[in-house]
Amino acid sequence: MAGEPYDTTRVFTVPNILSFIRLAGVPIMLWLLVVREADFWVVVVLVIGGATDWLDGYLARSWHQRSRLGQVLDPMADRLYILATLIGLAVRGIVPWWLVVLLAARDVVMATTIWPALRRRGFASLPVHFLGKAATFALLYAFPLVLLGNGEGTWPTIARVVGWACVIWGAALYWWSGLLYLGQGAEVVRRFPLDKRKPLVEADAEADNR
Repeated sequence: MAGEPYDTTRVFTVPNILSFIRLAGVPIMLWLLVVREADFWVVVVLVIGGATDWLDGYLARSWHQRSRLGQVLDPMADRLYILATLIGLAVRGIVPWWLVVLLAARDVVMATTIWPALRRRGFASLPVHFLGKAATFALLYAFPLVLLGNGEGTWPTIARVVGWACVIWGAALYWWSGLLYLGQGAEVVRRFPLDKRKPLVEADAEADNR
């Protein structure tokens, strides 16, 4: 087992630039959400962020521009969008703080257990699992609906119901995918113990030949 395959070590590829743009949108979105309470523009930023999330992955694969940096930037941007949106919605009183803790706890568990072990073995990432992408997709598109549901009337009610259904489903998938990543990481730790560690390129080549 190895991390995701990559095509280049370049930093300034089109997919990476899109990821940088997504990262730059996080503080803008949070400012619009908490300070300005400009909900329409918050939804616009979130939709653009979700669209570029799909686009950078598509271009990386199609143009053979998958990079080590991109494998770090892409999930980082996803997690920051989810966390920033959750905190902003909680500050506004639109979602409860326990939801923030529930979703943030998953990333805390990952960051304090399996990721340090992988880094020590030279692995930058694990192969992206479909459940992880599905969870991110569900959450990134649930939050705009929950925000649009912050009002009275038929359409806000529909948006609120659909949004919360996606939040519940997305949260379940988020934790499920986290458990799968923990299992994958544990397998890497088992197969590449530190006292027998091989260089990353050699380990990747060996895993790819299996």
